[in-house]
Amino acid sequence: MNNGDFLVIGEEVRAALGAGEAVVALESTIISHGMPWPRNVETALAVEQVVRDNGATPATIAIMDGAFRVGLEKEQIEQLGSAAYVLKASRRDVGVALSTGVLAATTVATTMIGAALAGIRLFATGGTGGVHRGGAESMDVSADLPELGRTPVAVVSAGVKSILDIPRTLEYLETLGVPVITFGSDRFPAFYSRESGLPSPAWLETPGQIAAALHAHWQMPGAGGALIANPIPEDEAMEWAEIEGVINRAVREAEDRSITGKEVTPFLLSRIVELTGGESLRANIALVKNNAALAAQIAVALGG
Repeated sequence: MNNGDFLVIGEEVRAALGAGEAVVALESTIISHGMPWPRNVETALAVEQVVRDNGATPATIAIMDGAFRVGLEKEQIEQLGSAAYVLKASRRDVGVALSTGVLAATTVATTMIGAALAGIRLFATGGTGGVHRGGAESMDVSADLPELGRTPVAVVSAGVKSILDIPRTLEYLETLGVPVITFGSDRFPAFYSRESGLPSPAWLETPGQIAAALHAHWQMPGAGGALIANPIPEDEAMEWAEIEGVINRAVREAEDRSITGKEVTPFLLSRIVELTGGESLRANIALVKNNAALAAQIAVALGG
């Protein structure tokens, strides 16, 4: 048995990979656990179109019928968005999901695994996971971080999610040897906001420069992934002080309700949408599209 037994690549993606063309992976947790129906499906299809408009082929990834499905059909995306139950699968859940045939959406970590199996180097998402607030006591650290340290896929996101402890997350990424490059700014972004209050470890001005840095990084022994932080467009951004107050309230509510583990992030994101009157959902959709465009441009510059 080999990896191919657990991998099904869609026709459009297979053709693009075979021709050496640019392909961008997209996650499915944002469809099943990140946004309400029907905005989730509408956004997923719109993000795929953004990738195409920027010269690459989209490859939305999920686990279905005992295999990683790399490149979903519209009907499969709709299934993920409307099903009564979809497993949120991180690395630890992959074996169970594949062996039981359960319908599972892939997190950042698991999407990286599926992308690497298919030979895809660029992946666009909203925000990556990291060290949770209070993580020094709870040890709640996203599996996205060690995956970035081991799997050679570049993740384009709007920084790490603002609900997290951003300084500790950056420290953890440094320990793992993960390059963190901000596009067009020397300040590290914070998902809904262009500003986290922290300098970026590195910054580059063009997709071509980022592609060159990734190419060089992947020539090194044992090189894993990279985090490309792409600030949300200025006209869609939320003020840091405003969103920080909302996040603190949502975090306290999660603690009061004893919400832990993989349920924390969906709860916080949903509650933040409620507390901001939908403004955070609008910002989330805008930043995901922005990241998809940059990922496609980098993939084209990288040469597939």
